[in-house]
Order: sequence, then C-alpha cells, then structure tokens
Amino acid sequence: MKSFENIIFISVFALLLSSCSNFSSLKGCPDAEIEWVDMLMIDDIKYEHHFPEPANENFPISIDKGKELGKVTYKMADSACSNHKMQNGDAAYLREGTIIYEIKGYPTSLIVAANDAVYVANTNKKAKTVGELYLMDKLVKNIYIESTEDGKRIHTFSQSSKDQFLATFYELKLEDVQSLIDVGKLEGTRIFLEIELNNGVSFRQLYWSDSNTFHIGAIGNDKIKEVINYEESNLKK
Repeated sequence: MKSFENIIFISVFALLLSSCSNFSSLKGCPDAEIEWVDMLMIDDIKYEHHFPEPANENFPISIDKGKELGKVTYKMADSACSNHKMQNGDAAYLREGTIIYEIKGYPTSLIVAANDAVYVANTNKKAKTVGELYLMDKLVKNIYIESTEDGKRIHTFSQSSKDQFLATFYELKLEDVQSLIDVGKLEGTRIFLEIELNNGVSFRQLYWSDSNTFHIGAIGNDKIKEVINYEESNLKK
C-alpha cells in the first residue's frame, strides 16, 4: 500500500492511480503496470469513486437508487493501456453489464451509483464553472479540513464560512488542469478540504494555498482565499 501523501500526489497528476494497490499488467502496453483510479464514464461525464478513509468508515451514507442510467460495457483494467481514451460505458474495475443508477434527490451530473458505491463527477467538458460541475446547491451538509497525514477530519467550517465558500466556489471558472500543472499552479502548500453531502457522501478537494488553486482546475479569488485562511487559522488556535 502506498503512503497517503504519494497516493494523493500521483492521482492529481492524472497518472490514473487509486487509493488501493490494484495493479493491472497487460502485454503490448507501454506501461509495465497500470494502477487505475476507480472511475466510470457515462453521458460524457467522468466519475470517480472516493474510497472512505479509515477515520470515516463509521459515518453513515444513505443511498436511494433511482432509475437505471446505463450499463458498463468495457472494463479497462482487463484490456486497456494507460493511454486509453475513455468512452461512455467504460469503467476501471466494474464488470461489463454492471448497472449504473441515479441517486434520488441528487443530479446525475453530480453523483451516480454502481455496485452499491457512489461515484462523484470529476470531469465534465460541458461544465465551464465549478457550479456547473458540482450541481449541489442546498445539498452540502458540511465542509471539513482534513489532515494531510492521514485524511482524518480535523476541523469543521462554520455555517457562515460554509455558505460564503460555496457561493464563491460555484462561480469559479474551470481551467485546463494540465496547463495549470505546466505553469506550477499545483505545487507548494496543500490543504485537504472535504465536502460532505446531505446523504453522507463526501469527496475531497485539494487546494494549493500558494497559488489559490483547486485540483479540478479552478483558480480561487480573494474571497475564497480569505474564507479558507480564516478557517485554517481557527484550526491552529
């Protein structure tokens, strides 16, 4: 098992690594071994399953499946090289024929369910802002700061900070992630933020305070930096 820090670092740089050591070795691929993120693609949106950290295993998640959205048609871990371009119906580890469902009360562009696991939107080419990628107005229960050592929740945003953060976060424009990597935006001091939805599903946002940048390609403004700095300063008291 890789260290927590290395897992997060490699995953952000799109080298298709996951939180568990699930390697796939295929003949004919330029890679000796491939470790895929647990992801799927449907309706032109890529989703990732966020594994619960040990500290969060007992937090309840309530999933009410709705209508069927589609099925997995191709399991990448068995057949694809790392340069494979995902298409609708592709999944890293889900078996072909696995049904993908909506989750009642939540936009399918935000989260879907498959094999009793929740997958959160990660890439949507139609989304130009964070608010278009994460359609979660009134669906967020809490925002936490996590430890960069073990992923444990170490601080909860105040209600006021949560509201200010989300209002500003939704308006941020999405930039090309690779371009931000190339100019060094995803380097320096990192803060792990966790967004928890009302049904208990949560997902992490990596934030680089030096460049005021989120790993999804959003560059923050003065307001969002102020809110994060305020909550981080309360953590240190």
